[in-house]
Formats: sequence, C-alpha cells, structure tokens
Amino acid sequence: MFLFFFYDSFTPLFFFFSLLFLLSLPPGFPARPIPDPVTELTATQYDTWLNFTRFVDSSKGCHVTGMSELKKYFQRFGYLDPIPETNFTDSFDDRFENAVLSYQKNLGLAVTGKLDSDTVTQIISPRCGISDDKSRALHVTRHYAYFEGEPRWVRPSTPMNLSYAFSPDYTIDYLSQSDIDSVFQRAFSRWSAVIPVNFTPAEDYWTADIKIGFYHGDHGDGEPFDGVLGILAHAFSPENGKFHLDAAETWAVDFGSQKSKVAVDLESVATHEIGHVLGLAHTPVKEAVMYPSLSPRTKKVDLKLDDVEGVQALYGSNPNFKFSSLLESDTSSSWAVRLETISYMWPTYWVTIVLALTLCV
Repeated sequence: MFLFFFYDSFTPLFFFFSLLFLLSLPPGFPARPIPDPVTELTATQYDTWLNFTRFVDSSKGCHVTGMSELKKYFQRFGYLDPIPETNFTDSFDDRFENAVLSYQKNLGLAVTGKLDSDTVTQIISPRCGISDDKSRALHVTRHYAYFEGEPRWVRPSTPMNLSYAFSPDYTIDYLSQSDIDSVFQRAFSRWSAVIPVNFTPAEDYWTADIKIGFYHGDHGDGEPFDGVLGILAHAFSPENGKFHLDAAETWAVDFGSQKSKVAVDLESVATHEIGHVLGLAHTPVKEAVMYPSLSPRTKKVDLKLDDVEGVQALYGSNPNFKFSSLLESDTSSSWAVRLETISYMWPTYWVTIVLALTLCV
C-alpha cells in the first residue's frame, strides 16, 4: 500500500518535472532524416560506384568478385600505386587494407581498415576529381593541405589581381550566362574576402589566368569525366589555371526552379574548385569547403576556419578580414540549425505536453 500511495501521489509532479526536463534539452534530433545515398542516387549513370555497396563489411582476407574495380577507384584517387589495372585482383590483401586505412584517415572517417558502411557511403558520394594523393604526404597541420611543392600564384602587385574567363566553345545552354557569371562572382568573392587577391573577368579567354569550361568525358587533360554524378569537376594547381566542370551534370543555381534529384549546386562546386586553383588540396574536415565530396541538392559555399587558415598560409590575410566575422557566421549557422530542429521537434513537444496533462488528470 505504501508503494502504491507514493507513486500515485507524485505522478503529477513526476510528469511535470519530466516535461520541464524534456523541453530544456538541446535539440538532439536532425531536422530531417538523413538521405540514404544509395536509394537517393540509384537513378544516375555512375552504376560502377553504386555497385561498391556490395563490399560493405569486407575486410582483409575477403575475396569478393568485382573488388578489382574498387581498387581502380582507389588508384584513381591516389591510394594505390599506378600499376597496370589488369594486375588488380578481387582479394582484400595487405596492400588494399593500407589503402583503405589511408583513405579513412584522409577523409576524417573512423580508421578501421574495413569497408564499413560509413566508408562505402563516402566512396560512392559524388566528388571532386582531384586526387587525394597530393594531400596525403603534405599535411603541415592536422587539417588543410597543399599540392606538392606548395605552389601559389605570384604577382608583383598587392593586392594580387587574377583574371578569369569562360570558354566560348565549352559551355552549357540551359543556364544563362548572367546566372553563371553571378555564381562565379560570389564564389570568387568568398576567397578574395579572406586573402589579398582580386578576381576580375577577362575580355579575352585565351589571356585569362583562370580558364573555365564545361566538358564531356575525355577532354584531353588526362582526367576524363564520367557522366552524371561520380566526378563533378576538377581544377589544377597554380599557376595552371585550368578549371573544368563535367557538362553531363545537371548544374543548378536555384534548387527551387531545378527539381532534378541529381542536381548539383554550381556555386558550391565553383567555390571548392577555386580553392584548388589557389593551391589548396583536400581536407579531412567534413564541414570545410575543401572536403572532396558533395551530395546532390546540397549547398556548401561558406568558408570554414580550416579553409581560411589554409589559404591565408599561402597568401596572407586580406587586411579587412576579421576572424571574428567568420566565427559569427559559424555561430549564426549553428543557431539556424538549432531553430530548424526546434521547429521540427515542436509537434513532439506538444504530444509530450498532452500526454503529461492526460496522466495528471
């Protein structure tokens, strides 16, 4: 009788304080379900990459038919030595385990040496075509990295002036040139805001420092594109200036008007590739612009601390730049996510309130 009386007497109080506790918790759930990259992207043409999902949970000692294709992927991005592709086997051997370990370390994944689900999800994600090999041995910090020799643009003037232009022959016709111009102006301005470098449109494509074009398949630079998704773009280190985008992609400047499930945000890719043009290699910091992959219908344009510190180590700081503004931007973004999450969770809070009131009656 005592136990029953104790519970009955304190039930309203118990639920009241439980309710207060739940409402005081920081948001602990995503604002929306995380899309499964396998189901989200199965309608695309990069079937070879999607087929890599069958290697989930493979580890050293496994022999799975088709693993030689996955080894070609690892070779393509710098994790296996350039040997004849016909020499690859379907065995998960010591050499391949070392490649997986390097890949996981380079891309900020759990370093297990196994093809766990997170690693395979990363492997099949659309990405930049620049090899990660150039950043493996060149990390001068825990994060940002450079191309071999740390190349950078050198000009006598300060601030430095670099010109850019779009190929008159290799372009796309479903986006207006004015929209493309606006996207690139914004992308270049993000970098010029943090370093003493100005980017200006050139009247003559052939004399521009940075030459931008949309290309299909094998376009003569030794780095062929592969159709929809897969490799999205690539740009070369200073002072090469070549900046190529895969013309097979569905490039978007506004996801509101472009409804394709495989649409890729042009501004996000442009901002990333400009980092390569300036001399930055890939980073393992997933939030950074210089992380190598970008999911369809995702926008990622704001430079993070890792991006800024890396490029400023090459060129110095724009005298008008203040790190506090970068931190404020990150804080604002964080609060935007929190508010979106609270909005998403509010129906759950109301259900909790109704349930508590019902039990208290």
